[in-house]
Amino acid sequence: MPLRFDAGQLGVLPLLPTALLMLLVGRTAAGTADRLGLYEPLQARSVVLSISSAHAVVGGAIALLMGDEGLVRATPAVAFFGCAAVSGVAATIGVARRCGLVELVFDKLDPVAFQGLRSGFMALFALFSAGALAVAAGLAISWPRTSSLFAEAGPSVGVGLGVWLLCLGYLPNAIIAGLSYVAGAGFSMGLVEVTPLKFTGGPVPPVPLLAAMPEDAFVLSPAVLVPALLIGAFVGWTCRKVSERPTSRLRAVLVAAVTAGVGCLVLAATAGGRLASGAFDPVTVPAGLLALLVALWVLVPGALVAWLAGARVKPVVAADAAEFVEPDYDEDEVEDSEVVFEDDELTDQLEIVAADEFEVEEELDDEYYDEDEYDEHDEHAAEVEYEEEDVEYEEEDVVDEDEPLDDEVLEDEEDDGEDDAEPAGPEVVEEEDFDAEFDEMLGMEPEEDLDGKPER
Repeated sequence: MPLRFDAGQLGVLPLLPTALLMLLVGRTAAGTADRLGLYEPLQARSVVLSISSAHAVVGGAIALLMGDEGLVRATPAVAFFGCAAVSGVAATIGVARRCGLVELVFDKLDPVAFQGLRSGFMALFALFSAGALAVAAGLAISWPRTSSLFAEAGPSVGVGLGVWLLCLGYLPNAIIAGLSYVAGAGFSMGLVEVTPLKFTGGPVPPVPLLAAMPEDAFVLSPAVLVPALLIGAFVGWTCRKVSERPTSRLRAVLVAAVTAGVGCLVLAATAGGRLASGAFDPVTVPAGLLALLVALWVLVPGALVAWLAGARVKPVVAADAAEFVEPDYDEDEVEDSEVVFEDDELTDQLEIVAADEFEVEEELDDEYYDEDEYDEHDEHAAEVEYEEEDVEYEEEDVVDEDEPLDDEVLEDEEDDGEDDAEPAGPEVVEEEDFDAEFDEMLGMEPEEDLDGKPER
């Protein structure tokens, strides 16, 4: 939070301690959700609200205790809401994956928007890396000046350690300024203004980290814009396969450009501020201009690459321009005029199905018309007939023993018995002839019965 002195206001706050504090808060929130067993998005509210409320109360209380007459002062309202915002964002990031907030957001995005969002974060990280590389290159080129500034700070170890910690704490601010310089927006410190296309010199504080700033204008300074151009082309290359439609690929690049621009806007807004009321006030990283330039650097080359390097949609032949091809078949060969197959592939499939059904029927016929089964059936039928005849003869014998009959009656009964017995012979013969004819129709040869019975 900005601090107030008698000489002015200190608004350029070191971002490294802030980043470390947010990392600590995020890990604490994630551990709390883990111990409490929170897995639902709505369950994350309790953790985020409790952490942000605690930091807000502590920050506001410290600002009130400083008072208005102290050497260092802070505004209680700004401290209250500022601490709540920083800790709340950190806690939300900490529980985002644990409580399913990431999946909740990404599930509402279509594949094109998701790829654009992913490419936008990649572009933001690449730009931040380019800014860090620019700062490292500046320190390496001006290393003698950096060493002399450390020596001029003081001979004691404590002073040197304090200066080193000061440079380390403001290193993220310097990297964001380098990002703005690489993107073309530049930065300013008091009367000093540094951009790739414009340079205005002036006095700067004797801090070793500021030795990375260019001392004069260079003819090759516009060459630092090449990384931003390459990053935009890389975004277009990553979005080239997201869809076959060029408009969808352009939409993905647009989402990436907006994502990178908003990210740079937030970073630039936190990197600058007031630096007392001296010659070095204010330190400015133009947030609006930086966001606009980054969006353009991503959008223009990315759209060209995505449009040209993407997949092409195959041309579709219009219905009117299609030629009519007559079917290759003879009308005389068509047996059923009501059924006409226009698709050869469908006809082949139907023929294959018909052939399979025919094979199944043949297999069933072979299994169904089994000779052994018919032999067993005939043998069983003959045995039943023989048993019935034996029963009839036994009944006749019983009648003869119980009731003596006249010779005429006996002769009549014998004649009737012969008449009844005579049709049995031809029936068996007819059945055997029928079985033989049936075997001939099926193409089977008569076989000798294993039990010694006559052939059918």
